[in-house]
Amino acid sequence: MGKSVEDKSSQKDYIINRVDMLLQVLDSIDAETAGVEEIDRIIGMLDDLELKCKQFRNNWEKE
Repeated sequence: MGKSVEDKSSQKDYIINRVDMLLQVLDSIDAETAGVEEIDRIIGMLDDLELKCKQFRNNWEKE
């Protein structure tokens, strides 16, 4: 993921990939045995995604 994400199409693809990754993590969690660590991991992924979406939004507003 070291590639620059500067154009809108690449940014959209980045978000889609991150959402897919989040869905895979959610699907892999066993609700019966999940603990705080799994919840913290999901929260971290959501926080990262929110930050990136805000960055992209700022870029789109400037254009």
